[in-house]
Amino acid sequence: MKAAIVTIGDEILIGQIVDTNSGFIAKALDRIGVQVQEMLSISDDQNHILDTFAALQNKVDFVIVTGGLGPTKDDVTKKTFCSYFDDYLVVDKAVEAHVIALIERVMNRPASQVNKDQALVPSTCTVLHNQVGTAPGMWMQKEATVFISLPGVPYEMKYLVEQEIVPKIVREYERPYIIHQTVLTYGQGESLVAERIEAWEDNLPEFIKLAYLPAPGRVRLRLTARGTDKEVLQNALAENVKTLQGLIGDIIVGFDEEGTIEVVVGRLLAQQKYSIGTAESCTGGKIAQLVSSVAGSSAYFKGGVVTYATALKVDLLGVPEALIKEYSVVSKEVAEAMAQQAKAKLNVDFAIATTGNAGPSKGDSEAEIGTVFIAIAGPSEIIVEEFNFGQPREKVIDRAVIKSLELLQKEILKNVR
Repeated sequence: MKAAIVTIGDEILIGQIVDTNSGFIAKALDRIGVQVQEMLSISDDQNHILDTFAALQNKVDFVIVTGGLGPTKDDVTKKTFCSYFDDYLVVDKAVEAHVIALIERVMNRPASQVNKDQALVPSTCTVLHNQVGTAPGMWMQKEATVFISLPGVPYEMKYLVEQEIVPKIVREYERPYIIHQTVLTYGQGESLVAERIEAWEDNLPEFIKLAYLPAPGRVRLRLTARGTDKEVLQNALAENVKTLQGLIGDIIVGFDEEGTIEVVVGRLLAQQKYSIGTAESCTGGKIAQLVSSVAGSSAYFKGGVVTYATALKVDLLGVPEALIKEYSVVSKEVAEAMAQQAKAKLNVDFAIATTGNAGPSKGDSEAEIGTVFIAIAGPSEIIVEEFNFGQPREKVIDRAVIKSLELLQKEILKNVR
């Protein structure tokens, strides 16, 4: 089965807000075997909306529309649905009662006529009850295509997708299975990974497709299996992933989104009952932010310092000023001293330190732009590695963050208790 997702709103087209609804809907549909073929963002213009509906008619099974269901005059989705389906608006008494009760309970005031008008829906639509908001969803079919209208407010949209749309599609339609397996690799670029697994990729079954999803310092390999026999798909994916592990097991750190490097490292730290702290310069606190973003990170992450200015490396961390003068602030020696001092001052088992020239100018060092030194101070030794991550600045910082966690993972594994 195929679907298209249409977001309505000038605020999206001018970049005032970012469309997150489409991604959520696409994932929800994918999980139940509905393949999204298109995502469109269009203006709050009735003729444009009608043209879009006509273009999608009978090309997909579902058109999911978000936005334009508010109570103000610029929200035109309901009127457009009536025009497209040659219908008219009527008051849905159940929705009206819900709107009145919600406004009185939450706003502590009587519902206005504008609020009550949220209960106006096309006479032939199937109403999707919105328990968490005032705008109901609408389900209408024309020929071979179902058109579903949802509010643009994300939490209201999510409620209707999870509680109304997904159960209804599962209950009423036969669907194929779509199963994904994502393998997360760190430390090698897309082209090198592709070269290492070329023969394996060429021998994948026809019903399994491979996609490369590169990002700074990492490559996700997404395997997608489509078919009518779920067990066959699952077994084939498991077999091919096992073969893949034999080829590139040295760079695989996890599977699916829960296997990201910060989660893998956090799991290791928690299992080994190790603690960690950070002393960052060129990465500006991003390592600490990523580590602490994991639920439960308080069990192992104790804190960090951002000594961006050279003077703070001396005054706050206690890096000898003479060391900086002799070797430069961007150097192996300074990175090592930062990690050593952070480990002692934060009283942790492992400390990460970064110092480098992210660009666009060289700052307090003559080191080449893109140069980063990463140091890991562990229970028994301190390791320091030098990298040049090129340009632009954002790439340097992101790759330094990921590489720091890669190095940390290796050091933890060396010190498994």
